[in-house]
Amino acid sequence: MSDKDSKNFARSTSPTASIGYGVVDSEKSNGVANTHKDDIATYSTDRAAESRLRLKIDLCIIPPVTLLYLFCFIDRANIGNAKIAGLDKDLGLRGYDYNIILTSFYISYVLFEIPSNMACKWIGPGWYIPGLTLAFGLISLCTAFVNNRAQACGVRFLLGVFEAGMMPGVAYYMSRWYRRSELAFRLSFYIAMGPVGGAFGGLLASGIFKLDRFGSLHDWRMLFAIEGIITIGLALIGFFTMTDRPETARWLSPAEKELAVRRIMSERIGTTEVLDKMDRQKTLRGIFNPTVLATGFIFLLTNITVQGLGFFLPTIIRTIYPKSTLISQQLHTVPPYAVGTFFTIAIPLLSWRYDNRNAFIMLSAPLVIAGYIMFLATNNAQVRYGATFLIASGAFANGALCNAQVSANVISDTARSSAIGITVMMGNLGGLIATWSFLLFDGPDYHIGNGLNLATSTTILFTSLLLTLWMVRDNKKRERIDAEEKLRGLSQKQVQDLDWRHPDFRWKP
Repeated sequence: MSDKDSKNFARSTSPTASIGYGVVDSEKSNGVANTHKDDIATYSTDRAAESRLRLKIDLCIIPPVTLLYLFCFIDRANIGNAKIAGLDKDLGLRGYDYNIILTSFYISYVLFEIPSNMACKWIGPGWYIPGLTLAFGLISLCTAFVNNRAQACGVRFLLGVFEAGMMPGVAYYMSRWYRRSELAFRLSFYIAMGPVGGAFGGLLASGIFKLDRFGSLHDWRMLFAIEGIITIGLALIGFFTMTDRPETARWLSPAEKELAVRRIMSERIGTTEVLDKMDRQKTLRGIFNPTVLATGFIFLLTNITVQGLGFFLPTIIRTIYPKSTLISQQLHTVPPYAVGTFFTIAIPLLSWRYDNRNAFIMLSAPLVIAGYIMFLATNNAQVRYGATFLIASGAFANGALCNAQVSANVISDTARSSAIGITVMMGNLGGLIATWSFLLFDGPDYHIGNGLNLATSTTILFTSLLLTLWMVRDNKKRERIDAEEKLRGLSQKQVQDLDWRHPDFRWKP
């Protein structure tokens, strides 16, 4: 059932004194649309019941989306494994041809980011996300049969069309189920599929390359075919295991559905519904939110590093250990990703504990800075290999932190959809830059690529610091505003359209 065709559970639930929905207080306003933060402060529930509900949601929501995103990342990044297995030679690639193929993916990946997330809201993520997975699984399978650069560019462009909606779609989907403090840690499980995908992709590639053939396919072609078939199978399972939102979850009791809706509504100032209709004003509020734009810029810088690792780590490993076998080089990509996976989950876990995301974006930047300084300062193979561990440890966690940050700093469902969409779109501009960060003539030391990533991680540190200071300053200014005076004369619709401009709203670092 799509969002457009269904009635929202929260709309038909009458607020009580003990449950703060942030609704219009008609008795105090005498017909004037007005909301007040006291409503939200009065929200209360059985903590044990909420804890049980949260665990049930964790077990039913997180595994399907993490598994689908794992193969989303593998189907995107396996071209790096294929390159050192002979793809460039078989396709006759010369000069910057490989970079051009990578770029063709990011052109569509950027262009379809926001439209795809709007479609996800319109259709409903329970069907849309498995549908995307089925599509890019088929495209990955088709990649096994390309014979030249033009064909490779074509399939990579189509891969970008369908993969564009995965990261923002999953982030938006999970924001329907979790409070702002809970979201970063839960997002970390699917964001962790990036480094897990790098590690598992290397292991899977090394295993596949031990086969003599897969049907009529050999070498790197087997990689795309086998991984594409696995993705298709997981997509078909996803159609039966994913559900749009709490109100339609067959595995929740009526009381659990009500509690799931109430706890999300308790954090939404000035709104009476969990899932609103598509609205131009709210869409723009999500896109032009100052915190969203600043966080999107941070995600852009982060993705230069993250996507650069995905596409070029096998190549970098080959320059560190040029005399190793192909299998050994593939296996050397696994440990940095494994360590990166640990920090991708550990850092957002601390973020949940302290209900702060921006501070941990700042704290992760020095790890990446140290790693690229090591790359630039020495040619020692062991030191450079060690640097890959530091870089993976600091970079990957920002995916969860940035998406949770923008979700926490908008109110309406529509604004959240567009905010996450613009953030991931900006992040993928970073991915586009990453495709040109490690150039053939710059090897084996790659001073340009390493220097660029040192600059981006340093900029992340200062941007996140400035954003935090601005949030604190603007919150103090909002404390001095007379909310009732500001809202007097506005209709309920106008109040809801204010979103983060609502005088009772506070930025949440």
